[in-house]
Amino acid sequence: MDPRVRRHAETVVEHSTDIEAGDRVVVTAPPAAEDFAVAVYELLAERGAHPVSLSNGRFGSPRAERAYLRNVDQDDLDEPDHLTALYERTDAAIRVRGDENVTEMRDVEGDAQAAYQRAYAPSRSELLDTRWCLTQYPTPANAQLADMSTEAYENFVWNAVDKDWEAQREHQQQMVEILDPADEVRIVSGDETDLTMSVAGMRTLNDHGEHNLPGGEVFTAPVPDSVEGEVRFDLPLYHQSHEIENAHLVFEEGRVVEYDADRNAEVLGDVLDTDPGARYLGELGIGMNRDIDRFTYNMLFDEKMGDTVHLAVGMAYDECVPEGREPNESAVHVDMIVDMSEDSRIEVDGDVVQQNGTFVFEE
Repeated sequence: MDPRVRRHAETVVEHSTDIEAGDRVVVTAPPAAEDFAVAVYELLAERGAHPVSLSNGRFGSPRAERAYLRNVDQDDLDEPDHLTALYERTDAAIRVRGDENVTEMRDVEGDAQAAYQRAYAPSRSELLDTRWCLTQYPTPANAQLADMSTEAYENFVWNAVDKDWEAQREHQQQMVEILDPADEVRIVSGDETDLTMSVAGMRTLNDHGEHNLPGGEVFTAPVPDSVEGEVRFDLPLYHQSHEIENAHLVFEEGRVVEYDADRNAEVLGDVLDTDPGARYLGELGIGMNRDIDRFTYNMLFDEKMGDTVHLAVGMAYDECVPEGREPNESAVHVDMIVDMSEDSRIEVDGDVVQQNGTFVFEE
């Protein structure tokens, strides 16, 4: 086994989920990530935890998921309450991606995938109440999607994962201290992005390799009905095995009232039509990981790039929404990225805090 796999597993078990003796742990890993799963199980045994494995769903067997969604009557889709019950009894959840075919879901209808997301929303909510971590195992299929050799992609993934996360936390905390007390954020990029939103009273979180590995962002939840303006996502989104290029959204009173894309606009429309909350923003994220320096069609990495902003339509994370405030609720959470490296700025309460990808505390 590559020693970097063991270090990757150690980071997940020791840093991201902080597994303790007696913890009930659910590990979801596809066959392609078996080495990672083996290393995780060794570490869980050393710590006295009690793991069970899942090998289905988006991060398990896409072939099985595809077969189900192509044959199921959508009226029969319902909450898998046995899975919900499992997560209710779970202390920590470790999930790893590793594709054998990145286009496996391409011939599944968008409305079927949306119905599936709605059915699984309660179990996902229970999952998010655990100490959870989502990470990536480097596979040839993901390397191909990133236009990299297998070896180069392995180096890219493990270099992004194996770093000083405390130093990254300290770097990002500077942005947390700017954004957390703020009232309004404005994002401007080129001629087609000028978007304002209120973040008043919302919490800003510092992602330094805990829930997502790699980490490298600061994020919060916009006030749902406050978003105004338009945004062009000039980096593509790979969603449901389709590439959505140059997605463009127009917001009025928080809601998407117009949308288009140069490619696969209908897939974007399926996302926005999942449920009422899918047309509102659930997240504003600011990428701050300077070690992720190239686009790879993998949102787990791409949204962390240090000169990007990402916005997610759909569900807001409960941790960002204080008690007494209503979070945006949806069965989907779909991130899209704006390149902020040129002709761009982020304003917080009228002050420019990032210009052309450089933060004020980096100058």
